[in-house]
Amino acid sequence: MTKVAQLGAGRMGAVHARNAAANPRLSLVALIDPRPDVAGPLASELGARQASFDEVLADPEIEGIIVASSTDAHLDNALSALQAGKTVFCEKPLDLDLARLLANSGALEKSEGKLFVAFNRRFDPHYQALKARIESGAIGVLESLHIVNHDPATPPPAFIPTSGGLFKDFTIHDFDLAPWLMGETPVEVFAWASCLIDPEIGRLGDVDTAKVILKTATGRLCMISNSRRTGYGYDQRIEAFGSRGAARVDNLTNSAVSTWGEAGAQADRFPFTFIDRYAGAYAAEMDHFADILEGKARPETGFAASIASLALAEAAARSAATGAPVKL
Repeated sequence: MTKVAQLGAGRMGAVHARNAAANPRLSLVALIDPRPDVAGPLASELGARQASFDEVLADPEIEGIIVASSTDAHLDNALSALQAGKTVFCEKPLDLDLARLLANSGALEKSEGKLFVAFNRRFDPHYQALKARIESGAIGVLESLHIVNHDPATPPPAFIPTSGGLFKDFTIHDFDLAPWLMGETPVEVFAWASCLIDPEIGRLGDVDTAKVILKTATGRLCMISNSRRTGYGYDQRIEAFGSRGAARVDNLTNSAVSTWGEAGAQADRFPFTFIDRYAGAYAAEMDHFADILEGKARPETGFAASIASLALAEAAARSAATGAPVKL
């Protein structure tokens, strides 16, 4: 088993730590978090010790570090771990500032094979099956894509100022997913955005509803729909339209049971949180990290994917602010 440590014990930290502890090829030996009241119970649950970051960096037996700290600390934490010779799993995004990422490109490109930035949706089995169906030619030549990514409810207002905004915090998943599915990099972005759900989000300088169109060099189009609220669960759908047909991924339900009566057919509820909807993807990306540590794979997503998705996020924000398309 490969010894790993984790930095961060918050909501995402708990997901990654439990997946690391459950993976038969990994041994989670240390947990780092400045809040002992948060880290203590999780460390005790998983049989890991609480440690300092410096202690973990200096431990030659620890080969991998999972970075699940606050978003604004991701890049600094990842760079420190890479410089100490560790292989790094970093929760997305790697940073919220494209210029800052580019300024550190030298160090990050040198460590590309040891840096995995976890864009979990590439590891969702349903999206992987959709990509395989597209690439097989089952729907002919892909022409357009429609991604629906809607949260069930708005985040707490305190989250907004440090989130990086809707495009960098939320749509960034779609900005990674769309080029992967289309097989092409977008060259033009157009976005409309509004604050329609919670006026407090607007007061804090963000938006809660957006529509984004991506265009590739060959003319393929992708429409992305984002909302911070549905009222009916976590809405995650994708449709791919090709020259000979279409393929789609519908929302999952909590069970396959439906009830039929006078009102018609009623299916079970959708998962309410991203943690529930993408539980399998989170476990799969930790298994991918184990493959990287064992030398069986190179990171599916790393520095290059981080640059590409963040560039689209910043372009979408510029487009929404100016009302004009942005060329990349």
